[in-house]
Amino acid sequence: MEDALSEALRERGTAVVDNVGTAVVTADDLVRARDRLLAPGRRRLTGESLREALVDLHEFWLTAHASQAGVGGRGSGLALVAVGGLGRRELVPYSDLDLVLVHNGNKSVDAVAEKLWYPLWNSGIGLDHSVRTVGEALRVAAGDLRTALGLLDLRHIAGDAEVSGRLAESARQAWRSGARTRLDELAESARRRWARSGEIAHRVEPDLKHGRGGLRDVTLLDALSAAQLTDRPSADVDEARRLLLDVRTELRRVAGRPRDVLRAQDGDEVAAALGLADRFALARAMSSAARTIVYAVDVSMRTARAAVPKRGLGVFARSPLRRTPARRPLDEGVVLHGTEVALARDAMPSRDPALLLRVATAAARTKHPIAAGTLTRLADTAPELRQPWPREARDELLALLGSGSGLIDVVEALDRTGLWGRLFPEWGAVRDLPPRDAAHMWTVDRHLVQTTAHAARLVTRVSRPDLLLLGALLHDIGKGRQQDHSEVGAALTTQVAERLGLWPQDVVTVSALVRHHLLLPHTATRRDVEDEATVRRVVDTLGGDAVLLELLHALAEADASATGPGVWSDWKASLIGDLVARCRTAMAGDPLPKPEPLERRQQDLAVAVAASGKPDVLVDPQGHAATVTVVAPDRPGLLSRAAGVLALNSLEVHTAALRSYEGAAVDVFTVSPRFGSLPDVTLLREQLTRAIDGSFPLGEKLAAKERDYGGPPQDPPPAKVLWFDDESTGGVVLELRAADRIGLLHKVADALERSGVDVVWARVSTLGSTVVDAFAIAARTGLDGELRRKVERAVLSAAT
Repeated sequence: MEDALSEALRERGTAVVDNVGTAVVTADDLVRARDRLLAPGRRRLTGESLREALVDLHEFWLTAHASQAGVGGRGSGLALVAVGGLGRRELVPYSDLDLVLVHNGNKSVDAVAEKLWYPLWNSGIGLDHSVRTVGEALRVAAGDLRTALGLLDLRHIAGDAEVSGRLAESARQAWRSGARTRLDELAESARRRWARSGEIAHRVEPDLKHGRGGLRDVTLLDALSAAQLTDRPSADVDEARRLLLDVRTELRRVAGRPRDVLRAQDGDEVAAALGLADRFALARAMSSAARTIVYAVDVSMRTARAAVPKRGLGVFARSPLRRTPARRPLDEGVVLHGTEVALARDAMPSRDPALLLRVATAAARTKHPIAAGTLTRLADTAPELRQPWPREARDELLALLGSGSGLIDVVEALDRTGLWGRLFPEWGAVRDLPPRDAAHMWTVDRHLVQTTAHAARLVTRVSRPDLLLLGALLHDIGKGRQQDHSEVGAALTTQVAERLGLWPQDVVTVSALVRHHLLLPHTATRRDVEDEATVRRVVDTLGGDAVLLELLHALAEADASATGPGVWSDWKASLIGDLVARCRTAMAGDPLPKPEPLERRQQDLAVAVAASGKPDVLVDPQGHAATVTVVAPDRPGLLSRAAGVLALNSLEVHTAALRSYEGAAVDVFTVSPRFGSLPDVTLLREQLTRAIDGSFPLGEKLAAKERDYGGPPQDPPPAKVLWFDDESTGGVVLELRAADRIGLLHKVADALERSGVDVVWARVSTLGSTVVDAFAIAARTGLDGELRRKVERAVLSAAT
């Protein structure tokens, strides 16, 4: 046996030296050999091959080093064992070595430990180490979950194999016998980790190790399997594990140091190393992998809990005669079995087309999960729903869509088992599709489900709740293709609606709902909603259909609410609400209200400023927001200076209307404080006056404020400019999409003013870390192609 081991080590050492092209003797040699493995070259190793080479390299060195340090062979009572990545043979670049020196009371153990650890410390290799007897290691594991899980990965490296084998076997036996009492601890540990690190599937910069659906969760699945509470992870989970390990491996190679959070700027390079097109393709693959792991964890934890006897039953808990969980009827063919929704004993999925949807609806309404066995049986035996769907199936679908937040987990379970795609084959194009802008916090498919859950809270506001729910589910179904997603989505929605068996007019309405789902928010933020031409354009687009307008209003709120925090705001709600009210008036044939003139106080202030030549400010609080009126002598530069002063006082601008009265410029801003309360009016007046006369270093102050708050965004997405016609002014609307930063409106307004164009109005939208700012601009000589290019270059320069 000893000769076989020595021969294996010699072969491994030969392979290691062949891979790194150098001898590996000292710890510094180990570091150089590792770096050589990671360096790009002709024989570049990737993925699993690289991890195996790193394991062989470190294990070969540790085996030789342990012998030199005094870790003897059989009978010595000393053994060096690995846990963690080296123990699992999943060592990724720049990982710490998790090592334990196990002994049976050997008196020389401290001296041996020093010889083992110091060379590694001195060479800069990360080391997590301990020195323990078998009994000490087991006692620590009994009180520390992380240690208990780590010992499950224990692997012998060098020394007395009988000692390490005794610890490995004892640790596994202790875990099998005690895991049932530690399930709550295991679940709570996972929940705390998920709260800190978020979900891999829906994070722009996911934590591959600690995030929900990450490698720590695969370790949790292994632990449940080792406790014989669940089966070993499936082939799908193994494939997901390999992908996340490959991503983590390449991420660390790219970074050149330990890192587990995949930053956006590293995505393309990591994707290329894995043979994927770009970071979006990588994000989609990781989302699928993470959601596979999350679903497996959820099912395994339920299975494990079901295997644990209820407390308080004493010896009867282990009796083969103990009662099985009660089965409470929920619907025809559907029962609640314990804490899971399951099929009734007499249910016949093959003869009941609507049974799948009844099960899903019952689970969503009760917020109990569907039993894994029920999902498997439905996947194997439930019939395809033929066009048109039976009325009962259609009604159950609408009931499911209207179930609110319970819908989310149900769709996830159906989708992970292939059942959702059977109902909606069009879903494949958006499954795990990552968003293209930072404002969206969910993958496209999850966003559609979230939107539907939000829409369920709005059904009493519309006359056709069924069409609202269906439109919410399908409004972005056209994404993931190389065409306008609204147009593609409308065609796909027609296809789905006809398959469901909707009336022809309802098919037309829900298709139009998807086609125009961005009409209201885009119009409200890019146009002057007080202008009659804007209103007429919306009414004509909708063909005067008041029901469609009502549905679009509700869908706009549900869509924005499901996009991310702060996307649906009081400001946006009032802006879209004003537009909808004006459209309803026009559809009813009543005259539209005229644009509101300046208030009397604003007029009086303008007259005073025109006479004195001194700028002034008027602040009108309106709940958390406020209207700030800035009045000054009418000359270029007021918008940029006023915007800079507002930003300096932590006021977020939502709209800006630029007017004049009696020779004075009157700029009216809708603002809200980013935090705290509104600033003192006297301070605003003093800073504005000095900014206008040039005695206030506004640019320097804004730059200093930005530095105080962490500086400009790191590696922001590229800014983009779009152009639209403006019916109300006859000019054009410039839309800027860029990363948000302090004083951005000031910089962009200054760029526009220096380009020689007049800003008529502005709409400013902050969506998470990005902004979508629209400016209606005009030029005395017209905005020809050359001037547009000049303005665009100036604006993009200001936004970076």
